[in-house]
Amino acid sequence: MVVRFILTDYVNNLMAHAVYDKLDDSTYAGRIPQCKGVIAFETTLHECENELHSTLEDWILLGLKLGHPLPVIAEINLNKEPAYEPVEAL
Repeated sequence: MVVRFILTDYVNNLMAHAVYDKLDDSTYAGRIPQCKGVIAFETTLHECENELHSTLEDWILLGLKLGHPLPVIAEINLNKEPAYEPVEAL
């Protein structure tokens, strides 16, 4: 049985679209075009990727809390209203 975690899949799919640039001062900038405002700057590419990942997670959690629309990626739509089962279903 394969266990899948929707938020992990969502983050990984968005990170696959990350774009990195080496800046004139030899530092790195990373961004995810589908996620406005998700950007990171670090001294190494690896650190930039880690910082971008962290920034993306924070951006998603804040977007969910504030009800902002999030991009649909790999058929994962976090904008849907949750469906609740009645207590009797347990």
